[in-house]
Parts: sequence; structure tokens; C-alpha cells
Amino acid sequence: MDISIFLQKVNFNNNDYHEGMLGKWIHIHNKQNKFPELNQYNVAIIGVCEDRGAVLNAGSATAPDEVRKFLYRLSNAEFPNKIADLGNIKAGNTINDTYFAVSEVVSELLKHNLLPIIIGGSNDIAYANYLAYQKNEQIINIAAIDAKFDFGEADGTINSQTYLSKIILSRPNYLFNYSNIAYQSYFVSKIELDLIDKLYFDAHRLGVVRSNIADIEPVLRNADMISFDISSVRQADAAGAEHASPNGLYGEEACQLMRYAGMSDKLTSIGIYEINPSFDFRNQTSHLAAQMIWYLLDGYFARKGDYPIADKSDYTKFRVMLKNNKYELIFYKSNKSDRWWMDVPYPPDNTLKFDRHHFVPCTYTDYLTACNDEMPDRWWNTYQKLM
Repeated sequence: MDISIFLQKVNFNNNDYHEGMLGKWIHIHNKQNKFPELNQYNVAIIGVCEDRGAVLNAGSATAPDEVRKFLYRLSNAEFPNKIADLGNIKAGNTINDTYFAVSEVVSELLKHNLLPIIIGGSNDIAYANYLAYQKNEQIINIAAIDAKFDFGEADGTINSQTYLSKIILSRPNYLFNYSNIAYQSYFVSKIELDLIDKLYFDAHRLGVVRSNIADIEPVLRNADMISFDISSVRQADAAGAEHASPNGLYGEEACQLMRYAGMSDKLTSIGIYEINPSFDFRNQTSHLAAQMIWYLLDGYFARKGDYPIADKSDYTKFRVMLKNNKYELIFYKSNKSDRWWMDVPYPPDNTLKFDRHHFVPCTYTDYLTACNDEMPDRWWNTYQKLM
């Protein structure tokens, strides 16, 4: 499919940047450059100029070009010349037209094994991102870095605070697991937490994330799609959003999470949403988002290629039998990266359906938990969904 019909050229020129800047080396879809040949690139940047689904955050549609202003000025860090900026998806006649355009573009990029980096726009664009996987009939894991869960009213219209319910209730459903990272308890109801538990999803409080951010790496490594709501960053570091609050992630932590995401061989799309330049003091939030994307690229081009398991000689295998002898837990440690995975058994008739989801990223701590005759939560939640 010719996805160029959905994408408008941007007013940025490679000649405006010097050799050490990203803007010099990214293929920019502009008046000087034609639409790129997708098979020549690994990463595709897309702006989505849509905010009709934003809740009290009108103005976020203008964010993509503001982020580009700072992104192109950053160091190219000797990244391979494999990054293309495809331009902007403008708002359609209806918001559903925009969703359709996003899903078509992302679906085509996935087929070409490009990593789409979506710069929104409002958070409901994550729903359109999910529709691309639905179109490709691919069962996925979603991770959302968000202060809230965005369940909202399931029978209402889709917006930035209800899109997750639409994904969970969509039929046919292609969501295997949802992980929330950095939720803030005073924004989340007990009903929502109970629903997370009932569905065997996982959620990680802001305090837990900040106490040991390295423990969140396996959560991001398990995600096919990531949605990053900039409102999860504290107001002092990212004021450019209507829903920014005094507490949240620090800017450095947001960048660290993005680097973890980029390093994951499983990640195939990611979006940053809710940036609103009209609230942005000295363009601080747009600048932070640009640095977050830089760290994502830094992680992406440092991938180790150790998922999924191909050559067993590249891994060290560990077996742990719990005392009741009911469960044998099998762990793998990559000799390339020292990262850990658990192999969770599943019924043979589900082989094709869940083949990508029984090999679960974990930490050394999960292995030690099993050695202490305790069941790691990651293992149990995955086992319940597989069964």
C-alpha cells in the first residue's frame, strides 16, 4: 500500500543542520526529498496532528513539529543512516479518519520491519496504533507509561482517558498483556486496580519504579507496543501538558525508560503523547521529548539480538523445582547481554496463538525468588493467561 497519501511533508531541511546533528542524517520527507523507500530504513518518525480526542488538552496536535525542532539539533551519535521522518498525519474530516490513517501507516511499517516512533497528538492515538496490530492479526503486549490507567467509561466515545477500555473490549481481541508503569495511587481507583488483578495484567506504582528503575526493564522488554503519556513526568520537568502534576517521573528517568524500550528486540512501535506547546515553559517539554527519542534511538541501535531464543548455545539454562513438585520453572540467561527470561509452559493447542508470549522477560531477582520456593508474579500471571 502507498502510505505516502496519508503523510504530509514537513518544513525542515537537512541543509539547516551541520554534520554532527541528527537533522543532517535523517531522511526528511520535505520539498527537497521524495518519500523514502521503506526497505532502506529501520526507524520511521511520524507526527500525528490530532487532538480532538484530548480531554482538556486541546493544542497537543501542534506538538510534532515542536519536538522536531529540538530532535534534529541533537547529536547523531554515529547512529546508522537508517532513520526516516515520514512527515505528519493531519487530522482527518473525522477523528475516525485519523485513526484509520494511523493504523494503515503503522500496519505497513510493521510489514516492512520498521520501528514507528509516533509523536502525538493526544493519547487516544495509541488506540489507532493498536488497530494496526489488529489489522495484521497479531496478538501483542502493551506497556503504558502513564500516571493513570485510562479505562474511563467503556460505552462512551474514545478519548485520551478511555482508549484502554476500547482496546480491552474490542472484538476480535489481540491484547495478551497490559502493563502500566508509574501510575500514581491518588489518580487510580480500587475498582481499576481490582480489574488489573482480575485480568492478570500488571501495574507498577511510581514509587516502586523510582526505587529501582532497573526492575522495570523486563516489563518494557516484554512489550510490542508502548504508549508514553508525557503527563507521567513531573510538572517541573515537563509542564507542557494540561494534566501535568507536581509528582511524577524525573526527566532522566523518562529517558532511561526510553533507552530500555529501544533495547528491546520485541518492541515494534512506540508513541509519545499529550505534549501541549501552549503550556510549555521555554519549550522544556518538547526538548525533553526530543531527548527521550534520542535515548530510544540509542537503545535501538545497541540491540543485542537475543530474543527470541534461536541458538541455545547463546544462553545458560537454569531449572528450579518448587518444593511441592507441581511446577518446574525454567530460566534462561543470555550470554550476550546477561538478561533473563522465564519459559512458561502452555497447552499444545495454543502453540501458534501464544507462541510469542510464553517466553517472558524477567530479572535475576525472579530467579532467586523461585530458588526460595516462591512463585514469581510474572510467571504466575502469564501462566494464568496461557491456560
